[in-house]
Amino acid sequence: MSARPPDSVTVCTSITQNRPMINTKRVESIDMLRGMVMVIMALDHVRDYFHVTANTADPLDIASYNIPLYFTRWITHFCAPIFVLLSGTSIYLQRLRKTKKELGIFVLKRGLWLILAEWTLVAFAWTFNPFFNIFPFQVIWAIGISMVILGILLLFNFSYTALLIIGSIIVLGHNALDFVEAGEGFHANFWWDIFHTGFFKMYTITGNHHAMLVYPFVAWTGVMILGYCLGRLFEPAVPAEKRIKTLRYSGLALLLFFVVVRFTNWYGDPSDWTSQPTLTQTILSFIKVTKYPPSLMFLCVTIGVGLLALSFLELAQNQFLHRMKTFGRTALFYYILHLFLIHFIAVIFFFAHGHTMTDVWNIGQNFPFLFVVPGQGENLLTVYLVWLVVILLLYPVCKWYDAYKTSHKEKWWLSYL
Repeated sequence: MSARPPDSVTVCTSITQNRPMINTKRVESIDMLRGMVMVIMALDHVRDYFHVTANTADPLDIASYNIPLYFTRWITHFCAPIFVLLSGTSIYLQRLRKTKKELGIFVLKRGLWLILAEWTLVAFAWTFNPFFNIFPFQVIWAIGISMVILGILLLFNFSYTALLIIGSIIVLGHNALDFVEAGEGFHANFWWDIFHTGFFKMYTITGNHHAMLVYPFVAWTGVMILGYCLGRLFEPAVPAEKRIKTLRYSGLALLLFFVVVRFTNWYGDPSDWTSQPTLTQTILSFIKVTKYPPSLMFLCVTIGVGLLALSFLELAQNQFLHRMKTFGRTALFYYILHLFLIHFIAVIFFFAHGHTMTDVWNIGQNFPFLFVVPGQGENLLTVYLVWLVVILLLYPVCKWYDAYKTSHKEKWWLSYL
């Protein structure tokens, strides 16, 4: 999913030179955090396919007061923004061993490949529909188009300062479009939806083939650009103590900014928080922020926690984190594989419930994800058990692939998976 950090990110010469020299140290905290959010992401996707209310009710519904379900969904909010941020950081770290032109071309090509993968491999993994009636614009699309844009900016030799300004304007300012959408008579079209608004909006391409908009891309592009700028903190000239301190204070500042601005209900999220019958429900309302598109408040709370986590992971070492690194180093491979595995297990449950192949197509006429029945599913405990099985099955496969990728660096195509 992201441009993988170079095996060596400690550079012996300034990146302003044409060919930076590199040694053999790798930034492990990035892989650790990326692996952790990938594992958490799988929980949300297991819930999508298995939980009884996954496709009929909002898990963040405050009135239902289902705390375990609420936080099962809410915790997965951290996955996309942290991953996209670290994708940008990983691209910057590749800048330490490539010229800006080389990096721009690579990032542009990788972005185009991710978009193609979204509409082929990922589309089939989500739907199991061999006729490809649905072309999803989900997270891989958002990362891909963001890489295309960042690659173009790099090829046009935008400076670090210019990129920082562009990324900040996008992230801080994109919620101003909420005021436009709230205007009387406003009507979003395809281009507006793909840019800012569309969430599960369906647009007909031709005949029975449709584009399914889920991730409007512009805010994610801003996050990736800021992630690229974050990479400067990981340059070898920056002492670890300074990096940890900067990450920690930045994370705390974002969380404080979130609390203050969110309290005002004036800007930063299209959905206001409201007082509820209980204090707990009021808190749930306060932290229920908008993901599609990611609001400023959503990004502040998730990335704020992410920066704090990076600061603590810098010096952390244990077996759990070592295993998380494996998932972090094989991100796209893991992502594609986990979708196929989860959906395959869902097929087993589908037939175990007594359904037939006839039911697959009858249900599929009104629901894009085959072998899933809206309103039918398992309890939350079963969701967690399936999630655990998925992670345990994927770990040895990802470990093998990581070893293969490390020992076959001469194979250029591995950098795209």
